[in-house]
Parts: sequence; structure tokens; C-alpha cells
Amino acid sequence: MDPNAPIDASDPTDAPDPTVSGPAGPGAGPAGAPAAARARMPRWLPRALVLALALYACFQLGSWAFHQLVGLLVNVLLAFFLALAIEPAVGRMAARGMRRGLATFIVFFGVLVVGVGFVVLLGSMLAGQIVDMVENFPKYLDSLINWANEHFHTELSRVEVQDSVLRSGWLQKYVQNSAAGVLDVSATLLGGLFKLLTIFLFAFYFAADGPRLRRALCSVLPPAKQTEVLRAWEIAVDKTGGYLYSRGLMALISGVAHFVLFEILGVPYAPALAVWVGLVSQFIPTIGTYLAGALPMLIAFTVDPWYALWVLVFVVVYQQFENYMLQPKLTSKTVDIHPAVAFGSVIAGTALLGAVGALIAIPAVATLQAFLGAYVKRYDVTDDPRVHGHRRYGEAVVARLQKALHSKKEQPGADGDPAGGAGGGQK
Repeated sequence: MDPNAPIDASDPTDAPDPTVSGPAGPGAGPAGAPAAARARMPRWLPRALVLALALYACFQLGSWAFHQLVGLLVNVLLAFFLALAIEPAVGRMAARGMRRGLATFIVFFGVLVVGVGFVVLLGSMLAGQIVDMVENFPKYLDSLINWANEHFHTELSRVEVQDSVLRSGWLQKYVQNSAAGVLDVSATLLGGLFKLLTIFLFAFYFAADGPRLRRALCSVLPPAKQTEVLRAWEIAVDKTGGYLYSRGLMALISGVAHFVLFEILGVPYAPALAVWVGLVSQFIPTIGTYLAGALPMLIAFTVDPWYALWVLVFVVVYQQFENYMLQPKLTSKTVDIHPAVAFGSVIAGTALLGAVGALIAIPAVATLQAFLGAYVKRYDVTDDPRVHGHRRYGEAVVARLQKALHSKKEQPGADGDPAGGAGGGQK
């Protein structure tokens, strides 16, 4: 192409860019193309925004679903531990040729009979106490009025006090609130019965279909993991069942011991109080004994104030006997965990799951401790007195004195001789 040839205006390659607005326009020069490319949105940004919004929506949906189902999940967890607790009994019956479904039903029927019997005994005791209090209320009121008249020089009478109480506004308001709260109490009782039925139903399925559940769980795991899962399952069954049976045996011993005391003192409703003390003291960890002893003390106080003191002394003495002699022998092969660990696990379980967490905290921690103990390597402890808490203060002081004297003798000019070893040579 001849450089001196005239420019053909019809050539599209040599036509000026219509976007050029001048020498400094946006399309002027080779720098215009990168500027246009920078102004465009990256292709991955819309997809990233959509993905972030989708993940946030899924998180919110999962959080909402979890809060809605947390009650059901807690019931399933409690049912699972209940199934683990009755697994040894069901397994023994199944090993003798009985079907697992029938064996599970028999065990649950026994638990139901014990529970209903406990509620009936406790209810009869409370009903009897309420009836006695209502019948003796005029006597209590007369004694209180007489005491007030003697000490405060008043002239009160039972009829005036009863009229003033019946015509008071706070009593009418209390009766109205109590009538309105009957529906709330009924709804709470119905909700509790429904939760109890849910727990027993899930526990029945977990116990009756235990082998099928284990096979279904192991079918999605590799062989190496299957062995570990089955081992953890077996440890959980041993620890949970051992915890339940050891606590049941200690509850029986505690109930019998307190029943003998109540019969000797002549405390009313001795069988119901003995069952109350045995169950509450064993299945409410750490403070259960003192909570269980409060009710017998109160009822014994109505008979004789000194009887309440005797009950308190017996509760304290029996607690020491149980902690240092009975419990170590019964739980050494089942749930042998330190009392401080047990107390901390109960507090943590209560903070996480409330009363359910307090109930299952100890067997859960015992299971975890046994499972980790199978993989933690142990070494022989050196035979050092400090291991047993004995520090050799006297020996350490003597060793330091001997070392100091020895170093002082080796120094030149020791024992007041300024010449050191030279004096011996002059002699």
C-alpha cells in the first residue's frame, strides 16, 4: 500500500470511531479498551451473591426447624438412654428364646407398675396430709389466736378472723386466679403425659429393634468404623444399664433403712416416705439425699419436733455411710467416676438440657470416659513419695546444708585460714 496514496473515505477500517468525542475521549487510544473492561461486572459475582443468599436462607430455615423440634429431639435423646438402660434385661430375655418385642413389653410393664405404685403412694400420703391439715385447721387457728391474745393483749376471736378473711379482696382475687389457672395446670398435665408417652414409644422401638437399628447404622459405614461404633454402643449399654441398676439397688437399701427409722419413730405414711427418700436421693445426684429428707423431717415435726432432729441426724449419717462404704462397692464396676466430675457433669447437663440433662449426664460422662480410656495409653507411675502427696521437706533441707558446707570447705581460705593451703607448706 502506497503511503502517498489518497485516503479512501469508503474504507471502513480507516473510518473514525463514532464513540470518540475528542482527543481525550473515552475511546481514544489503546487505554480505552481496559477501562471498558474494568467497568463491566465480573461473571462470578452474581452467582456468588445468589449462593450466599441461598446459604443464609438455608441457615435460617435450619435454625427455625431446630428450635421447633428441640423438644422432640430431647425426648428422643431421653428415650435412647432409657432404651440403653433396659437393653441388658431385654438382651438376657432374648438370649433365652423370648422375642425382643415381648421382652421389651415385660420390662416396660414392670417400670410402669413401679411408677404408678410410687405415684399412688405419694398421692395418698399428700392427700392424707391435706385432709389432716384441713380437719385440724380450727385447732391451729385457735392456738394462734390464743397466743396472740396473750402476748399482744388483743381480743380476737375465731369468728371475727374467719369473717375478715372470707370477705377480704385478696382471697376473692386468689380464688379467681386459681380458677383461671386450673386450665393451665390441666394443659400442663396433658402435655406431660403426651411427652411421657412419646418417650416410652421411642424407647420401646429403640429397645425392641436394637439389632436392626445397629445394622442400619453400620450399613452406611466402612468396616473399620463399624467396629468402633459397635464398641461405643456396647460401652454405652454397659455404663447406662450399670448406672440404673446400681442406683436402683442403692435406692432399695436407702428406702428400707429409712422405713425402719420411720416405723421406730412412729412417723405416719412410712412406706410412702421410704419410697420417696429412696428414689429422690439416688436419681437426683449430689443433693438428692437432703432434698429427699426434707419431706420426712416436715412430717416428723408435726408428730414431735425431736423426731425431726432424729431424722436429720439419720439422713446425714446415712449419707456418709453411702458415700464412703456402699457406693464405691456398687459402682466400682459400672460408673466409677470422680464425685467432682459427676457434680460438674450434672451442672453442665442441667445448663444444656434442664432436668433431662441432669438425669443423663452421669451415664453419658461415664460412657465417654470409658470410651476414651480404651484409646489413651497408660504408663506405670514412678515410685516417688510426691505422687502420694508426701513432700520430703526435712531431707531437702539436710541435703542443701550438706551441699553448702561441702562447697564452703572447698573454697580457699576456709575455716579462717587466709593463706589456704600455703600454711601447711610452711609448717
